Amino acid sequence: MTDENHRHVELTRLRKARFLARNDRGGELEFGEGDDAAFSPVELLLAGIAGCTAIDVDYITAKRAEADSFVVQVDADKIRDEQGNRLTDIVVRFAVEFPESEGGTAAQEVLPSAVQRSHDRLCTVSRTVEVGTLVTVQIDGR
Repeated sequence: MTDENHRHVELTRLRKARFLARNDRGGELEFGEGDDAAFSPVELLLAGIAGCTAIDVDYITAKRAEADSFVVQVDADKIRDEQGNRLTDIVVRFAVEFPESEGGTAAQEVLPSAVQRSHDRLCTVSRTVEVGTLVTVQIDGR
């Protein structure tokens, strides 16, 4: 695996149930358990799914026209069953409007295929969730 393919995030505990995530580029994001305005880990996962596919779709449609309005919503149900806690019925909903122009019409026409391409092949986050990937946990020094 090359360095350009590797992804890394580090978490630092700030206080009980509150962490700061840092990426290798210096970005930081504070999150918690969902008892205040900070995002919870589940909300971060949903934002990752929506954000990944939104970026894919934006790249494809913006080649034709910049959107006048671009909103993506994601919803899911949290359940607990014999497999443990997990999300089901994840739905990503796009509401995108383009200008009334030749480029806007072209962008509107390519929107459905852009959303489908992201879902079926491009979006690393939703592809990882749908395909399923083993998550291994380790404790340093053990």
